[in-house]
Amino acid sequence: MKKNPIRKLLWAAVAATAVLAAPGAVAQVKERTLKFAFQNQTGHPQAQGAQKFADLVAAKSGGKITVKLFAGGVLGGDLQTVSALQGGTVELTVLNAGILSAQVKEFAAYDFPFLFNSGKEADAVTDGPFGQKLMAKLEDKGLHGLGYWDLGFRNLTNSKRPITKADDIAGLKIRVIQSPIYIDMFAALGANATPLPFPELYSALEQKAVDGQENPNTTILSSKFAEVQKHITQTRHIYNPQALLVSKKTWDGMSAEEKKILAEASAEATAFQRQASRGAADSALDALKAAGMTVSELPPEEMAKLRAKVKPVIDKYSASVGEATVKELMTEIEKVRK
Repeated sequence: MKKNPIRKLLWAAVAATAVLAAPGAVAQVKERTLKFAFQNQTGHPQAQGAQKFADLVAAKSGGKITVKLFAGGVLGGDLQTVSALQGGTVELTVLNAGILSAQVKEFAAYDFPFLFNSGKEADAVTDGPFGQKLMAKLEDKGLHGLGYWDLGFRNLTNSKRPITKADDIAGLKIRVIQSPIYIDMFAALGANATPLPFPELYSALEQKAVDGQENPNTTILSSKFAEVQKHITQTRHIYNPQALLVSKKTWDGMSAEEKKILAEASAEATAFQRQASRGAADSALDALKAAGMTVSELPPEEMAKLRAKVKPVIDKYSASVGEATVKELMTEIEKVRK
């Protein structure tokens, strides 16, 4: 496997810090406050990464740039936040990369079921040519990509019954993120797929408007879904890289030194956030068990059935994403695995 480009970005950050020490460079850093909105609660690895980013920006700008955090979807769901970035009313966000398929269709490839075997494998692809090529496509949509964070592998919860075989999913009303591939995937599994913004999810589960949902264990824990969900199944059906974005209006209005500060902070916060997220994932399941959830693991033959059920969905979105893009992605994954 090739060296992770994050290391190169970190070395670049060190070099750039020396430039910022020059009086002329510091003078080009303006006093400003940047609003950073995201969906998970304070304490979640997503929020930890955001706090680390804010601290780094403050330190590197000599306190001139303040990043104000808005956790828990208080400024709206992901789609609303993306629109706010495009309009320049919110400056920063981090969200599941696949949601950006509404802006650039190729991002849907990140939501292909059973795509990655590990987070490190995903890092190599997203930090490499494929991931950077997709980020570049966002420029025309009013967004500038800063990096990719980790949310982890998604698992299924519900309040009705334990899921011990593939057919047990049929008939359940499952909340999914507002992305067509998620809707089609759970429909293929026989569920009633119900897209909802994340801030509405807890109350929907509490009121039994939906039977279940799917998210990484860390999100399930930090969002206290164990209070309203009884069963969790370790399906690991999708891995979520998250896109860290800044409004292009904001980015274009920054000096070269200010852009360096955000790029450096992004590189360092990315390394921190990935480590924090994966460490938290190791302990979250134990905490969910302690909170009273029953845990199920599907045997290999049932996992094979899941893959077979969702294959038509992968075929459908391979056509819409573009066969060339999918081939490029799969080639990158194979290179990483060698």
